[in-house]
Amino acid sequence: MGNSVLKSMIDAGPMMRTVSLPRGRHSLHTMPTSTGYEVRTDATYNWDGRKRGQTPFTVLQHTMSGAGNLRYENTNHRVLPGQTLLVMVPHNHRYWLEPGGRWEFFWISMNGEEALRIHKAILAATGPILTLTQDTVEHLADCSQRLMSGGADTPGRASAIAYEAAMALYDDVFGSHPALSAEYRIMQHVIDYIHNHLDQPLPVARLATVSGLSRAHFSRIFAASEGMPPAEYVLHRRLQRAAKLLTTGPDVSIKEISTMCGFDEQNYFSKVFRRHFGASPTEFRTTGMYSSLANRTKAGS
Repeated sequence: MGNSVLKSMIDAGPMMRTVSLPRGRHSLHTMPTSTGYEVRTDATYNWDGRKRGQTPFTVLQHTMSGAGNLRYENTNHRVLPGQTLLVMVPHNHRYWLEPGGRWEFFWISMNGEEALRIHKAILAATGPILTLTQDTVEHLADCSQRLMSGGADTPGRASAIAYEAAMALYDDVFGSHPALSAEYRIMQHVIDYIHNHLDQPLPVARLATVSGLSRAHFSRIFAASEGMPPAEYVLHRRLQRAAKLLTTGPDVSIKEISTMCGFDEQNYFSKVFRRHFGASPTEFRTTGMYSSLANRTKAGS
């Protein structure tokens, strides 16, 4: 691509677009939320990752010229030209421009389960500051331009462009690191196994065996990739399945749902379900809470 995309972005001048499209019946695993190109010169540019709501999303922001600041957990970074910032929200970070500074950049924000999963794996491997190849930067800029120029006029097209950007980033980070790429594929294999065996016992020892790694190494890699320990992830998935079955399977008893989701005792299932959703399974089913929950998390959770 050369520098053609970045040059055309600069020539067109600052621009941004919030991607707000009608949601279909199905949750899309990768969905853009906003994108744009900006030149900031004032200190009002200041984003705190703990004050942007509780709906998860990611920000991928490439510095073209000037520089910005990032405090990520307890470490300060200077985001220089040619570097790409990657953060997730909500999270303990802040990025800002100091008085008298100048920061020229383009960005793509996205949400959805697969976008979050990929970006978590990248952050675990590289941290929040990336140095990408020029081809990857051009590719990401091209995705941003297509989103801004009307290429995302339907949910499917918008999702395809966001997924393309996520995969370009994935290839740049993991394509030249076979060991990291192999670990990511292993985690995907374990996650598929979990989803297909939620009605069965899934102790960490069994999942480690499925991965082919030692239990300690598996637990570390899984937590880095998914943002939570394996046992917590399994429980989260069991409860998600139970919530869906409670409203989409009206003829299935709560006891049957408990068994189908891997809970040996119905009383324990009800206790854990109430703690997670703030209502018993019966209350959840009769009040239709799942529908409102699904609407709030349509783009992914």
